[in-house]
Amino acid sequence: MFMYAKDKYGPEYVIEVYDPKTGMQGVTVIDNTARGLGKGGIRFVPDITTQEVMGLARAMTWKNALADIPFGGAKSGIRGDPKKVDKEAYMRAFARAIKQYVPDKYIAGPDMNTTEKEMAIFADEIGRMDASTGKPASMGGLPHELGSTGFGVAKSARTAMEFAKVSVSGATIAIEGFGNVGTFAMKFLTEWGAKVVAVSDSKGTIYNPKGLDYAKLMEAKSSKGTVTSYKEGKVLPPEALFGLEVDVLIPGARPNVITAANATDVKAKMIVEAANIPIMPQVEKFLTERGVLIVPDFIANAGGVISSYAELKGYNEKEMFALVEGKIVKNTKLALERMKNKDVRAAGEAIAKERVEDAMEKRGKIAK
Repeated sequence: MFMYAKDKYGPEYVIEVYDPKTGMQGVTVIDNTARGLGKGGIRFVPDITTQEVMGLARAMTWKNALADIPFGGAKSGIRGDPKKVDKEAYMRAFARAIKQYVPDKYIAGPDMNTTEKEMAIFADEIGRMDASTGKPASMGGLPHELGSTGFGVAKSARTAMEFAKVSVSGATIAIEGFGNVGTFAMKFLTEWGAKVVAVSDSKGTIYNPKGLDYAKLMEAKSSKGTVTSYKEGKVLPPEALFGLEVDVLIPGARPNVITAANATDVKAKMIVEAANIPIMPQVEKFLTERGVLIVPDFIANAGGVISSYAELKGYNEKEMFALVEGKIVKNTKLALERMKNKDVRAAGEAIAKERVEDAMEKRGKIAK
């Protein structure tokens, strides 16, 4: 008996694995492969659940379809604290456990707490370079450390601001998370004239209504390990970032950070979702009905998976960034133009579902 929620789209496979030697527990969910092989990153966190990975895999189905790249949706998770366990041993054990599905049904990529190093280890253990994307350049990869996801988020935010007639120059922005995505989103948005006034990490939020200096913030994070060591600003609790009065709020770390408990605190005119599923559906609906324009995760943060496709096609860095820009801008505009009552998610999902259902019908997976 199938014990997990399912619908006509999937999931096709839910693979839960355990390695008694290392203690590694992991899961891969291949949601839908009608448009191509299941593609999605490996998340390495202590509290990952199968249900969370299923939700992330479904988001990848829509993300890849909306990006109009020939991938299906999938995702993986490894349960463990990457600072406490033998990360390489866990990654190799996980690769061995799911090897029969790679790369014929699933291609891995980096996600939370996995980088080009882990993608190199994964491909090495599988024994095939096409087992993963986001690998080091020395292995023919386009590592996500180049900033493809953050660049895409920034482009999506800029496109949405222009659509909503909010001037990019001087627009106030708050960014949750200052890892690979948040740093590059800030870099590009500040280069275009926006004013990032708040950034948070696990230690707290640094806030300065006059704006934060990107280079100084990077130095503070690098030298002290937290944005709160930045000198020119007020330190607030991490969660305080969501209630700041800004033009654009960018949640860019963990899922479900804007909840029923803090949604009423949100004062931003626009939310651009850099993280995967940072807002529960019912909360997103509440904010949309309040007039907040929300660009959902599967539109805004597709830069990483577009980069993955570019890597498999053998593109160089310049060609990859051009592909990311073209697809992110086009698809953000398309969803915004088709939305009704400010519901961008519904418009984007409708476009993605049309594409997935068309592929499923052509492959005889559903009747039209």
